[in-house]
This record gives sequence, C-alpha cells and structure tokens, in this order.
Amino acid sequence: MNIRTLFLSVGLCVLAAPALAQNAGQAPAGAQPIEVPNLEEEGLVGTVTDESAWQDLGIAIPAFATNSNQPTPANSQGTGALGQELGRVVYNDLRNNGLFRPVGPDALPRPAYPEITAPTWGTWQGRSAEMLVQGYVRANADGGLTVGCYLYDVQLQQELVREGWVVTAADWRRAAHKCADLVYSRLSGESPFFDSKIAYIAETGPKGNRVKRLAIMDSDGANHRFITNGQATALTPRYSPDYSKIVYLSYLNGYPRIFVYDIGTGRQTLVTQSQNPTMAPRWSPDGKWILYSMATGGNTDIYRVSAAGGGTSQRLTDTPGIDIGGSYSPDGSKIVFESDRSGSQQIYVMDADGGNQRRISFFGGRAATPEWSPRGDQIAFTHIAGDLRVAVMSPSGGGMRYLTNNWQDEAPTWAPNGRIVQFFRTAPNSGEASIWQVDLTGRNERRLNTPVGASDPAWGPVLP
Repeated sequence: MNIRTLFLSVGLCVLAAPALAQNAGQAPAGAQPIEVPNLEEEGLVGTVTDESAWQDLGIAIPAFATNSNQPTPANSQGTGALGQELGRVVYNDLRNNGLFRPVGPDALPRPAYPEITAPTWGTWQGRSAEMLVQGYVRANADGGLTVGCYLYDVQLQQELVREGWVVTAADWRRAAHKCADLVYSRLSGESPFFDSKIAYIAETGPKGNRVKRLAIMDSDGANHRFITNGQATALTPRYSPDYSKIVYLSYLNGYPRIFVYDIGTGRQTLVTQSQNPTMAPRWSPDGKWILYSMATGGNTDIYRVSAAGGGTSQRLTDTPGIDIGGSYSPDGSKIVFESDRSGSQQIYVMDADGGNQRRISFFGGRAATPEWSPRGDQIAFTHIAGDLRVAVMSPSGGGMRYLTNNWQDEAPTWAPNGRIVQFFRTAPNSGEASIWQVDLTGRNERRLNTPVGASDPAWGPVLP
C-alpha cells in the first residue's frame, strides 16, 4: 500500500498557505489562503479522557467534490460517484464512537468543487451544523487519486485543519479513513484509529465442526481477506507492534503450534510447538518476545519465547492451577493474566520477569481474557457471572464497570487509542459468533460486517 501525505497539520497549513490543493496540483477555483488562528488558546482542543457524558458535536459531511468526473479503477462511475463513497466512509467512521453526531452525504446537498475551499456558510448554518467536513477527489494521470480533506468551524466560519493524500486507486478507502482520523484528532485531542486493521478468526460450518481461518480486514470491516485456508484450525491472532506480522495459534496436524505470519511476504515462521495444550500468544511491546500459555502435567503456566523462534522458552508462572492469557502493559514492565490459583478465575498482575505476582480482582463472579489498554490506565476483560459481559477496571482492580450487557460477549481488544473496545458475541442456540465494538461509555455499540462468522478480534496499531 502506498499513501503519500501532502500536508501534515494545521501548523503546516499556516506556514505553507496558500491552499493544499495548489501543492497537490491544480487548486480548486476560488481557493484563498486562510490564516488559521491559534486554536489552542481559543480552547477548541478537547479531551476524552473524562468518561462522563459528552456533548455530541454536529458535523455535516457532504459528498467530496471533483474537478471533473473522470473514470477511475476505484469506481466504475467515475470520480463523481467516488466522492459520494468517500463522504460515506468518513460519516460511518465518525458515528457510533460516542463523540460526534454526524450527518452523511446522502442527506446533504453536494458542494461544487470551488466551494471546497470557500464554503457557503449560510447553507450549513441553516442546517444547524457546528462543524463541516468538505473534501475533493481528483483522478491523476498515472491512475492514482488525489484526495483533499478540510475541517471547518461553521459558527466561526474558519478552517480548522486540512490535509491531502496521493493514493493508488486500490487505497481510496485509506484516504477516507485518514480524513476521519484528521477530524477525530483535531476535535477530540485524541490519537486516531480509523486507518488501522483488524485480525480475527473467520468461522464457517456447523457448530460442532467449525472451520476456523485467520483473516484480516479494515477497522470498519471492509477489504476482508483470508490468510489461512482452513486446513488447520487457527486461533487467537495478534498484530505485532510494528504492524508487519501476526502471531497466531495453529492446530496443524492436531498439534498446537505458534506461527508468526509476515504480512508483506506471506511467509510463516514457527515460533514454538508442543504436543501439550498451548494457548493465547501475545507480543511484547518491543516485538522481541511472545507470551503464551502451555499445560504440562495438569498444570498450565505462562511462558515467554523469542519472537524470532527457535529459542528456549522461559516459564514465568509456577503455581498449581491454570495461569493463562498474559497481556503486557504498554511500557512492557508488567503482565496481566488470569489464574484460578485462588479457586476461581480471577485477574492477576506480575512483573515482566514473572516476579511480584498479585491478585487485583476481588468482585463477585469470575474474570477472564484480560487485555491492557494502550493508554495503560484500564484493563478490559470478560466478566463471568451467569452471562459473559465485557468490563473494564483500573490496573489496581478498582472501578469495575460493564461496557456490554448481553448473553455471551468475550475476548475484548483495544483500539490503538484506547477509546474503543472490540469483542465477539456468540448467539444463543446457533453458536454463531460476530464481532462488535463499543466505546468506553458503553452506550455506542456497533456490529462489524464480516462475510462469515467471526471471533477473536485483534485490533492492530494505526497504519504507518
């Protein structure tokens, strides 16, 4: 994938004005340099670290304009229709995350190309829009596309930020995700997460004989691709910190093996194998180590092994019972895991070398599949008390609260910015699994579209 950024930030816009489009080639007619004020001093930078109720922000996202409707491999109807699709992707990204109240291109008038850099303010004020996202798409001579994205404050009648990208036709959705990331970051003050990918287990076949394949897709469920063919059962994938690889568990020929799949080359490296039950491989933040659990002699402990494969595993736990599901803290200094050493499944934390093991969950019911937030301030896990629900708590075990309330939700995984949690939901009776996501308020749930049943999601970092 090749995506080239034309402008990086509002700060660059100030220095590099006139408009972005001039640097991308031919500017939309009527483009005028806009002096961007010091927005931080004016208090327009927000934060979502406070999880209390957020006042939704109304954002109008009309279809992206085009200077000339040209044929493009990205859309058989040309760049005009592609502009509509770009607006829809941005709209779908920004809704259902608990922060914004967007209105999409199918319900809005379409601005003309010259209006992208000179909005008709009265149109959007009349619709009570607080913010306005406008963009354009142009077909390049080499078959690629240039996509520009502008965020305006309608009430102030000011441009807040702009950015542009040159992409291949196949990567047009990445430009839309980049635009949504730009808007999200500028208005929330948070790191972005839309231009990212998800690994998961694709499930087909009857309940008692499921075929489970490793698959990947965009953060919104688009561009789905199978990685393994289903001859061996695949389980529990996780992206490497640098996004280049996926570690997963494979039952090839009936024995558990941990493989690292190189996304760029398609090559697989065997990390470790055993005839003993092996589970839940996880990367260290520096990508050098892989945690996993293995049962020997009726006792399951957590080990770590070099991610390069071929080394000797180091056992980190050594207590009676089942220790499983290790997940590193963002700084790599600690590991959270589940254990039944106290008589029921609970959450524990230990130092990265296995020392200082201590229990942190003491509420009723059982707790499983813990995963540390990329922020470091929360641990998501599955709470088992009759139903299975996704919950979060602090690293000290306090402040437990539910994010979901369904029959069987489990295996949470964090968005790169720690704002959204994905999990999989199993339907009663049929056992069909599907991937869902919910924001930290617990109020905004969304099901991701997958071509077949789906479980074990693993959210990777934002694409480089």
